Amino acid sequence: MKIKFLLGLFLLTPSLLVTAGELAYVTNEKDDNISVIDLEQQKVIKEISVGQRPRGIIFNHDQSLAYICASDSDRIQILDLNTEEIVGELPSGEDPETIALHPNGKIIYTSNEDDAILTVIDIATSVVIAQIDVGVEPEGLAVSPDGNIVVVTSETTNMVHWIDTKTNKIIANTLVGARPRSAQFTKDSKLLWVSSEIGGAVVVIDVTSKEIIKEFTFKIRGIHRDRVQPVGIELSLDGRYAFVALGPANHVAVINRKTMEIEKYLLVGRRVWQLALNQDQSQLLTTNGISGDVSIIDVDKMKVTKSIKVGRYPWGVAIRYSKNK
Repeated sequence: MKIKFLLGLFLLTPSLLVTAGELAYVTNEKDDNISVIDLEQQKVIKEISVGQRPRGIIFNHDQSLAYICASDSDRIQILDLNTEEIVGELPSGEDPETIALHPNGKIIYTSNEDDAILTVIDIATSVVIAQIDVGVEPEGLAVSPDGNIVVVTSETTNMVHWIDTKTNKIIANTLVGARPRSAQFTKDSKLLWVSSEIGGAVVVIDVTSKEIIKEFTFKIRGIHRDRVQPVGIELSLDGRYAFVALGPANHVAVINRKTMEIEKYLLVGRRVWQLALNQDQSQLLTTNGISGDVSIIDVDKMKVTKSIKVGRYPWGVAIRYSKNK
């Protein structure tokens, strides 16, 4: 009887099967919602309404909550991933686009493009701890894994601003190429990768010296260099690859971090924005704004295996890991 009861309960609650696997959450700018993709089924299984023009999305450490930049609502919304309901909001200043979580899980940083500031928010109290003046049109954000530094890129000033997380003061600035967008630290906090959209380049910066030690430029046969606009960056945890979304070039560049050479270019959807690797690093997802889809790349084969239609103008993506791993 017990076995029959459990079987009946399982059949009545098929969502249990869904939540056991990996789910990708994709923000759709023009639809004011999030498409949820089941990575095992490789299809959209639901859509969740959120604030206006959602862009950046990250999870808390146990992946029970999502923090979403509702840019045109001027708020960071808190989504309970189990109930799929908005359960709170954080003050963010005007037009939050990207967000980053401190390793302590208590502090969120957001860039305010219209006001040229970086806002520092205490999550538990929903209080703005500090607002730091930075360059014009701040965009990309990253916190070093050791928690000591937060960086923000300013698109018009063409700088990376280095901020001490203890004092919330700028300690250095590094000049980079035109319109810097994304920034990603290596997991040992020793290097910072930064993309420059109009500059058409990605640089690697030594965190200690704050100096550029390597620059990558990209050439794709048949595509004019003006269309090669690096934006999102994703670094594999094993230290092997850096993946770079090349915007209207509709390709992802694959960089070998051991040899520091560009290995290949992968054709994806139109106007590729952001990237995310799944838990075992076997799949890379890209959000393609103009074509309104997500490309799934098999990392071992270095091949696009699936295109999944989502909402209008997908921008951000975050992957909720399997409960079984």
